[in-house]
Amino acid sequence: MTDHLIDPAATHEKLLIIDFGSQVTQLIARRLRELNVYCEIHPYQKVDDAFLAEFAPKAVIFSGGPCSVIDEGSPRPPESVYDLGVPILGICYGQQVMMQGLGGLVERGHGTAEFGRAYVVPHGELELLNGWFQTDKEQVWMSHGDHVSEIAPGFEVYGTSPNAPFAITADVKRRFYAVQFHPEVHHTPNGAKLYENFVRMAGFTGDWTMGAYREQAIAAIREQVGDSHVICGLSGGVDSSVAAVLIHEAIGDQLTCVFVDHGLLRKGEAEEVVTMFRDHYNMKLIHADEQDLFLGELDGQSDPETKRKIIGKLFIDVFQKYANEIDGAKFLAQGTLYPDVIESVSFSGGPSVTIKSHHNVGGLPEKMGLKLVEPLRELFKDEVRALGTELGLPKSFIGRHPFPGPGLAIRCPGEITRAKLDILREADAVYIDQIRKHGLYDEIWQAFVAILPVRTVGVMGDGRTYDYACALRAVTSVDGMTADYYPFSHEFLGETATRIINEVPGINRVTYDITSKPPGTIEWE
Repeated sequence: MTDHLIDPAATHEKLLIIDFGSQVTQLIARRLRELNVYCEIHPYQKVDDAFLAEFAPKAVIFSGGPCSVIDEGSPRPPESVYDLGVPILGICYGQQVMMQGLGGLVERGHGTAEFGRAYVVPHGELELLNGWFQTDKEQVWMSHGDHVSEIAPGFEVYGTSPNAPFAITADVKRRFYAVQFHPEVHHTPNGAKLYENFVRMAGFTGDWTMGAYREQAIAAIREQVGDSHVICGLSGGVDSSVAAVLIHEAIGDQLTCVFVDHGLLRKGEAEEVVTMFRDHYNMKLIHADEQDLFLGELDGQSDPETKRKIIGKLFIDVFQKYANEIDGAKFLAQGTLYPDVIESVSFSGGPSVTIKSHHNVGGLPEKMGLKLVEPLRELFKDEVRALGTELGLPKSFIGRHPFPGPGLAIRCPGEITRAKLDILREADAVYIDQIRKHGLYDEIWQAFVAILPVRTVGVMGDGRTYDYACALRAVTSVDGMTADYYPFSHEFLGETATRIINEVPGINRVTYDITSKPPGTIEWE
């Protein structure tokens, strides 16, 4: 029952990314969005002649992928893409499929496979490479088993690496370009320059801005909703908050937010959310204080999945209870982002994978007969933050670290009690205060305290203590898919541990979690 709220492709210059299954295709889109270029990712099997005619891209990028172009039935773009008369950039598998499709030759590895860091040296002048080579060679990230052994007619070589004699090729006349490496990953340090050159050569003017999107989205929300009412499940996170403020700017009192307080929030968070939205934005807000319900159902539960399922089910039940009290509601607002939309499309062509449950409020639209309003479904997380800034949300709020839907429940391994939650809130508040005081908050993707299900012996003053141990967690990440622990100084960790032990009754031991993701996860449960 999803209504496509706004079609940026109808009002912006657009670039099409044909996805052949690379795990880093989203990074291509992010690099382009950073250049104010609107782009969409579509799996190769969905891109046919009719799609190309309707989408009418100004340029096309072929992503990488795990398949071999040599294998029968391997992914291919439609042949008509080469007749569009627009620039095309092929990346890794995208290069190989372009070469083979246009008359070149691709062969199996035989000693020419490359995985990891490599260095490309230039061969001649090419506009795509303007300003890219900072020295006589440039670091790139390779990930290929097959290799191009013969380039297609019309192509020339403009860069080589030790195991890729055709690392950079181009047919300048037709504006076809192909590279064997991945410019989008951070292991290719200057890769963004290639995308910048490519979109400039394609004639993009950079018309994709959050200021323009804000105006279009407001107009589209008004057109979609009319005089109906909208309900929004407000978690207090950045996504749902930006969606709520944007919709409120569009339709005012036709929007009612439901904030479910499950008793698993950080210190002072419920009051902060209610004050900001009810008082600062003068927004209709139902504060559903259901702490007793949630904590009662969680009593005695220690299995992480059981805890998640209980919280998810109760959230749906509570939200539905309050939403049913809102007369005339025909729409449900969600903070669905573009990565969620991409993840809902199966690359293999099989059944679509399920969007994460917190992005679909457990099937509530179907149960309640509601249509969806999803004003952020075209945006990446960094764009949502930029839109929030455009809408006037406080910088301190926009820049907040991610916070999980189950809240402190998954930072409290083992059984959950009110006493443990109170200790955890206080410890977490001290930790975050320390990070802010040292000016480190914006360098860290996510930081929190987990209270451990063990008690340890300690000495305070002349007395013996037997209290909980806690673990500090802080990671750096680009998108949360992988993460490294933050390298705090020993001085910072010592100072923080001292403050927590002195200021938080119930904790007498502090540890620091130095596990990366993978093999660990960011959260403890």
